[in-house]
Amino acid sequence: MTLVDIVALIPYLVLQFKGLGIVEIAGYGAISSKVAIWTGDIVVGAYVMVSGVHGSAWTSVAKDILIVVVVVFLGLYLPSHYYGGLGSIFQAIEQAEPGFTVLPPHGESLWWFSSTVLLTALGFYMWPHSFGSIYTARNATVIRKNAIVLPLYQLILLFVFFVGFAAILQVPGLTGPDIDLALFKPSVKTFDPWLVGTIGATGVLTALGPGSMILMTTATLIANNLYRMVAPSADDRQVSRLAKLLVPVISIVAVFFTLRGGETIVALLLTGYSLVTQLFPSLVLSLGKRNIAAREGEAAGILAGIATVAFVSLTGLNFHKLPWLPPQVQDLNIGIVALAVNLIVLIALSSATWLSAAPAQAGAE
Repeated sequence: MTLVDIVALIPYLVLQFKGLGIVEIAGYGAISSKVAIWTGDIVVGAYVMVSGVHGSAWTSVAKDILIVVVVVFLGLYLPSHYYGGLGSIFQAIEQAEPGFTVLPPHGESLWWFSSTVLLTALGFYMWPHSFGSIYTARNATVIRKNAIVLPLYQLILLFVFFVGFAAILQVPGLTGPDIDLALFKPSVKTFDPWLVGTIGATGVLTALGPGSMILMTTATLIANNLYRMVAPSADDRQVSRLAKLLVPVISIVAVFFTLRGGETIVALLLTGYSLVTQLFPSLVLSLGKRNIAAREGEAAGILAGIATVAFVSLTGLNFHKLPWLPPQVQDLNIGIVALAVNLIVLIALSSATWLSAAPAQAGAE
């Protein structure tokens, strides 16, 4: 499970560093994206080693306040400024590109969209840095209040969508990795430099806040869960020292993949979710009074799910090339397909394990 978490966290960390590339746009080209990414890497690495989890928590407070203010403002202002309101923006897009606002019948269809929403919902609390964040809470009441407020926080995504729709006609031609700039290019086109700088600063904090938690969690997982397996006599001080030493190493690995890869931020996020959600069945089944899954079945199911995601991602397999599959299955998010494989293997191997154990138990009695 630790290895799965680490593998899933790497694309998530790469996502955060890719977000630092917006500094090139927000700085009007004065700073290249590579310089911004390397600078961010150095800053967040030093920040994690010095401040720890509470420093990340306070940074997140400032980041979230800025996000709410900036995103809500952009989501309301840009449609009003360029189109005269939220209703007019969809009319303008439909006239310019008929059918653009409707999910296509194949590919990223309703089935793909629904399976992707399901994947992210199941995987949301599988991220290990989500668990690590609770240790910054003063008491259990804080955690309960956070659970109440967090769903409301997701409503700001609506305003992000509005900005994206505004960008369709104002900055056309955004394809590939440039899609990630859909928020900043309209901002540079519309506002004075001081406001663009504020928006850019919000974007940097949005990358560094979660990035510091992910970096810290990955280093801790390696030091505490893996290193202690080979060195069980290691004390807390040794593990803590190793975790700090691993921070710059992991951040450099993430920067390498950031500068090398051409994936969009959304693609990286969904890759991470496809991997980490494979832990969901084992966690849910462990919550019962009696776990119906055998340890061997859980491990095999997780490996089967991860292998499915890895095979499809590395080979570029497209389910649309398998015409014998129903169209609905062809469009499913690979993470959900892998989760189905995971469950089948888990149930099959757990059943076989319990059946093989039954005669031995009966003989012992």
